Amino acid sequence: MKDDAVVARLIDPEAILKNELKVQFGHQLADLGCGGAGYFTLPAARLVGSRGKVYAIDILKSALDGVVSKAKLANLMNVEPVWSDLERVGAAKIPEATLDQALLVNIMFQSRQNEAMLREAHRLLKSGGKLLVMDWKVEPTPFGPPLERRLSPESVKDLAARVGFTVEQQFDSGPYHYGFVFVKP
Repeated sequence: MKDDAVVARLIDPEAILKNELKVQFGHQLADLGCGGAGYFTLPAARLVGSRGKVYAIDILKSALDGVVSKAKLANLMNVEPVWSDLERVGAAKIPEATLDQALLVNIMFQSRQNEAMLREAHRLLKSGGKLLVMDWKVEPTPFGPPLERRLSPESVKDLAARVGFTVEQQFDSGPYHYGFVFVKP
């Protein structure tokens, strides 16, 4: 079984979006590095409803095609695909300082340009906007990325602070992941 399918059964995206990030009807949100399955994109689109919007951002056009297809099947017309390289600040064609929330879920371990990704999230969020970061715990797990690719919660906190975020909360998001909610002052 693919790691993504296993993770989908271990993490409850809707509960995390509602309870930790406080996503509400009418919000503008971006799923940065959304992937093709839409694990967080689709629940977010349902939560923000017809007056909100979810930007599904990925560097892989095939991932965006997958999310758009799933959104259409679910009759979610508030998902907008954005092809962008998150490691380039300013690349996402979304107006600066317009988002209520942004997500970086299971993406930071894939990059060595994490500060740039955090800067891009910071650029897109309005003052008071919140960033959800979830990634793999740095401990042995039966699946997931190699330990040497994973970032510690302390590293993520330090990078986020360097970019200008403050920590609102830290939480466990299942047996294999940690999570943060950061705020842009």
